[in-house]
Amino acid sequence: MSVNRDEYRKTVGHFATGVTIVTTQNAEGQPYGLTVNAFTSVSLDPFLVLVCLSNHLSGLEAFQESNRFAVNLLAADQENLSNHFATPGSDRSQGPYTNGKTGIPVLEGVLARLECDVSDRFPGGDHTIMMGQVQSAEIVNGEKEPLLYYGGKYRELK
Repeated sequence: MSVNRDEYRKTVGHFATGVTIVTTQNAEGQPYGLTVNAFTSVSLDPFLVLVCLSNHLSGLEAFQESNRFAVNLLAADQENLSNHFATPGSDRSQGPYTNGKTGIPVLEGVLARLECDVSDRFPGGDHTIMMGQVQSAEIVNGEKEPLLYYGGKYRELK
């Protein structure tokens, strides 16, 4: 029995996820961000999270050079921001960037953010699994609702 690509994508698309933009900076200090829904909290001791990044990502080198990244948890009113950072060919150095507590680029207006040092990288098929040890965690706009993704569409809590 085998599973084809479309069946796989449709099936895992039935898992509701939050939407994040993972940010970093390249060797020249230029910010770079990417919409990611493959994010999870891994451990409380130490505080670890992971994100999965496509090996075909044009900006993967920025994440490899930096060894630091931030996970920006998006609010329901940030669908346009998510789309900007998800669109191939968009200028991902442009966005509402500010400096986080550790100096890594983060985004303004998000629900919350985590700033991390890369602790490990693992191969994951056509992706790189990047583990990060959390150095800073903050709730920015906790009164807002989260941006959710389910079945190939953005969704809202009801």
